[in-house]
Amino acid sequence: MSGSAHSEHAESKVRYGMVIDLDKCTGCGACSVACQQENNVSFRPDESDKLRTLSWMTLYRLENGADWPDYRAAMLPRPCMHCDSPHHSPCTFVCPVNATIRDEHTGIVDHVAVRCIGCRYCMVACPYHARSFNWWDPTWPKSMEAMLTPEVSPRMRGVVEKCTFCHHRLNLARDRARLNGEDPDGVVYTPACAEVCPTGAITFGNLKDPNSDVAKLAKDPRAFRILEKLHTEPKVYYLSSAQWIRRQSDNGL
Repeated sequence: MSGSAHSEHAESKVRYGMVIDLDKCTGCGACSVACQQENNVSFRPDESDKLRTLSWMTLYRLENGADWPDYRAAMLPRPCMHCDSPHHSPCTFVCPVNATIRDEHTGIVDHVAVRCIGCRYCMVACPYHARSFNWWDPTWPKSMEAMLTPEVSPRMRGVVEKCTFCHHRLNLARDRARLNGEDPDGVVYTPACAEVCPTGAITFGNLKDPNSDVAKLAKDPRAFRILEKLHTEPKVYYLSSAQWIRRQSDNGL
């Protein structure tokens, strides 16, 4: 791992990040379903065309290419990497209307849907393929409309969508801290994907807090980041003891 990660942001006490343990992940898809429900990711009239599926948390199947009995496979959940380098965050530089922004205080890369003009430059620039284009008007079965998350606005047709680390949950945690007379900058919250993972494979927290679980796991000898050679400083780390998974991550999976 790069030893200079997050060094450009010494003025901030908070850098929210995620660690995903691939040795624990079973590929159940609970994180992806929870993300879709929590963030009001809509259904489509026809879900058979998977090239146009909306997904903020995509599951990739990795294989080592060997024959049985040496064959191995693993599942890799991929949210937005929330690149933290001020010089190598591709999506934030190409957006012509400033719809993609990185919060300099928390490091979260957010997307303002009402600014988005659907040019999809950010989708082309993102080396992690972590964005989806909304081809249809948002729609849900009638029975599910009452279960939508009120803090998250549905996105209209013609805009890009992406993982936000459940930014609305951070805002709610800040509001609670202010009401309780606490420091809103030091709040701890949990995104939906980490909350529902049945094996505890996803850990989330402040990477700048040396006592946090996520900061300790990010320094684990098994830790790596996808395409770290691009110097995008992704704030999503992975844990795996399998060297072949690390090699695939170096090549962009």
